Amino acid sequence: MPSPAPTGSPLAAELELSVVIPCLNESDTVASCVAKAVRAMKDAGIRGEVIVADNGSTDGSQALAEAAGARVVPVAEKGYGSALMGGIAAARGRYVIMGDADDSYDFGEIPRFLGKLREGFDLVQGCRLPSGGGTVRPGAMPPLHRWFGNPFFSLVARWWFGVPLHDVNCGLRGFAVSHYRNLDQRCTGMEFAVEMLVKSSLRRARIAEVPITLHRDGRLSRPPHLRTWRDGWRTLRFLLAYSPRWLFFLPGLTLIVLGLLGYAIAFPRLTIGGATFDVHTLLFASLAILLGHQSVLFALYTKTFATMEGLLPPDPRFTRIAARFPLERGLLLGGVTLLVGLGLLAGAVNLWRAAGFGPLDYTYTMRWVIPGATLTALGFQTVLGSFFLSILGLRRR
Repeated sequence: MPSPAPTGSPLAAELELSVVIPCLNESDTVASCVAKAVRAMKDAGIRGEVIVADNGSTDGSQALAEAAGARVVPVAEKGYGSALMGGIAAARGRYVIMGDADDSYDFGEIPRFLGKLREGFDLVQGCRLPSGGGTVRPGAMPPLHRWFGNPFFSLVARWWFGVPLHDVNCGLRGFAVSHYRNLDQRCTGMEFAVEMLVKSSLRRARIAEVPITLHRDGRLSRPPHLRTWRDGWRTLRFLLAYSPRWLFFLPGLTLIVLGLLGYAIAFPRLTIGGATFDVHTLLFASLAILLGHQSVLFALYTKTFATMEGLLPPDPRFTRIAARFPLERGLLLGGVTLLVGLGLLAGAVNLWRAAGFGPLDYTYTMRWVIPGATLTALGFQTVLGSFFLSILGLRRR
């Protein structure tokens, strides 16, 4: 059977598969991982290579990897994502399968992943969790990761982005290089893996899931690179940043609805359960509306910018809505709102004039001042926001 083509051979340009393994001081396990990958490809007749993307190891990992049959690619920029980007950039295969160097993943599973890629899937993700048919060996995954972290992030990815997977943090996965190049990966840390899945799902890629077994970490001389709280926060931060709807739009819309409800209760001065809702409630309601309006505007800014910069794929629904509300309509809406607000404020000043510029009945006059100030601010924000959205939407030539 054909064996992996050596570096520099004429067949190197015809490789079907590149196995990319990120490495930072993995002398305990990197040779074992490389040997398993080489053997799996040889036994299955796969023409491929193993690349170890070294992120600055000082424990001799490079020599061990080379001796086991890998091509070592040095990557200067630190970070899990940076190492993988460097390794993938050096890959010569049509497909890439990536996996960690801690010996927790069985690289003997390579033919199963490649089989799915040959079927036409753009991305094939391993699943360690029983919910997706996977198996976690005793001691292979911390309880916090197994029962909370991984299920939580997987649920968020499915709910917010439609990622059809049960284990988005699994580090063993394969993908077509052509698909990867379209993703324009940006994250340099552990969130690189989730970024790939989110972007793939948003681009309607064909994604498959392969159940695997997670083994106990084989490293003895040092602890894992993963930091639970730091990397967990970075992953959550990425998911939030890539979902303006959940981070800005829906919370903003909720605040606006609550504010309008406050107005409906306070403007007629209703008494509910012995509590009378008056001008102070109007102030709180106005604050909610203003904050909500600003949050919705920020969602529009973020969505427009992310789409124009290629961080998010074009959203046809958003494009249709934006086309119905060009700059001129935004200016008209904001201008009318601004004028109504200024009219209410002018009415409040007139009441003061009628009282000889003396003391006023604030429970009455504030019913003019608070809505007037709120509408004035909303109108002004809408005018500025419309101009800013128009600027963000300018296409580069």
